[in-house]
Amino acid sequence: MNIEKFQESMYKLIVETSTNLPKDVRRAVQAAKVRENAGTRSAMSLDTITNNIQMADENVSPICQDTGLPTFKIKTPVGVNQLEIKAAIQQAIAEATKDGKLRPNSVDSLTGENSGNNLGGGTPVIKFEQWEKDYIDVRLILKGGGCENKNIQYSLPCELEGLGRAGRDLDGIRKCILHSVYQAQGQGCSAGFIGVGIGGDRSSGYDLAKEQLFRSNDDVNPNEDLRKLEEYIMENANKLGIGTMGFGGETTLLGCKIGVMNRIPASFFVSVAYNCWAFRRLGVEVNPETGAINKWLYQDGEKIDFAAKESESEVAATSENRIVTLEAPVTEEQIRELKVGDVVQINGMMYTGRDAIHKYLTDHDSPVDLNGQIIYHCGPVMLKDEDGKWHVKAAGPTTSIREEPYQGDIMKKFGIRAVIGKGGMGPKTLAALKEHGGVYLNAIGGAAQYYADCIKSVEGVDLTEFGIPEAMWHLKVEGFTAVVTMDSHGNSLHEDVDKSSLEKLAQFKEPVFK
Repeated sequence: MNIEKFQESMYKLIVETSTNLPKDVRRAVQAAKVRENAGTRSAMSLDTITNNIQMADENVSPICQDTGLPTFKIKTPVGVNQLEIKAAIQQAIAEATKDGKLRPNSVDSLTGENSGNNLGGGTPVIKFEQWEKDYIDVRLILKGGGCENKNIQYSLPCELEGLGRAGRDLDGIRKCILHSVYQAQGQGCSAGFIGVGIGGDRSSGYDLAKEQLFRSNDDVNPNEDLRKLEEYIMENANKLGIGTMGFGGETTLLGCKIGVMNRIPASFFVSVAYNCWAFRRLGVEVNPETGAINKWLYQDGEKIDFAAKESESEVAATSENRIVTLEAPVTEEQIRELKVGDVVQINGMMYTGRDAIHKYLTDHDSPVDLNGQIIYHCGPVMLKDEDGKWHVKAAGPTTSIREEPYQGDIMKKFGIRAVIGKGGMGPKTLAALKEHGGVYLNAIGGAAQYYADCIKSVEGVDLTEFGIPEAMWHLKVEGFTAVVTMDSHGNSLHEDVDKSSLEKLAQFKEPVFK
């Protein structure tokens, strides 16, 4: 095989997967947009999402800044050198990272050191299988940490909140899948897709669940029982009212695929792999002699090219919610005036801070004065030009709940007035917001191109020793839009949606499948 050509083909696959959603996913997102009630927070979110997809197409830049852990599933004819293929993929990964198509995400689990090129022990994931066909089938999924953290595994029988006992039968499996959607809430960037693996052991069950994500969203399960279950889940999971970003609404789930394998008598696992709306999964058929791409996969049917970008002020104006403009430094008085549901548009400065920054600030002084400032839970994709100037290539929010142990204390310690992220935070942060006079703003998860466009300049950076995603970036923004979902009066939209969706979940307690 021409290994240089194969490496070029893998580079093309990586770039396309990161920047261009497949047709089946686009159709699912468009269907959700049509279904959603106009003027709601969920409708506004879907407008931003579709704008973001279009911008990623035009910019050839990552749809979401969290390009995840690249996972390749490869089938090769007998006799193909898999060692050469693995080396070529690793080189293509490093090149795509250097070019800003992937965020450097490979971190040493013991030291926390970022390799900077997405290579390291276990990264990327490359799984091989031999077959008797005469071409190489390469499939790639880029699954970010926010949705990966909402994967869940059940061991039957078990007791499930809202649903009662789930037994070792099809109806128990049904309950587990519904519960998996409920527990994700908006933290996995809903509306999302799920792959379900029934049986196996703990590791093979998760492998089977992730394997379902490589199926087309439009296919029909050949197993009649599983086909009926998939249809049931799609119909009823969307009755939970969780909605896009967990804002409430008509669409919580965009796809459900279920697979089954044998198990041993003592174990009965139901494993669920959750994937966000930014479902970056593509594949190619490659000529084993030339290394060239013969065919692209997941591109059958109609392609939805979303409409030209609508200004966010127009989108927000369709909502019944109030629109408020903020510019840091923000006063406590300004924060106390905000209520859950308000749409906030930010101009001026904000500072990024993720896991490493929050842990650092617990025991150290801040490198900048954060009094009255805004912290953005974001790990951007950054590129430096020839003049040494940084440019933002993608900059959507990361999941905020990871900062729950630190957030309230840090806000009070440094006088921070607002934090921006996705998926909401917990009771400790909510109590601190009320005591201190702070607010939580929910940005649209996955909308990395939309928010990158709102960032007009990079004014500085601190703590780069933590790696690009974890550094503290000083960003000057204009028209950066988010929704107040936790205010300084003890109100939390996330708590409200969780409570209402749990009540709706209980309606599915009685058996359906005998």
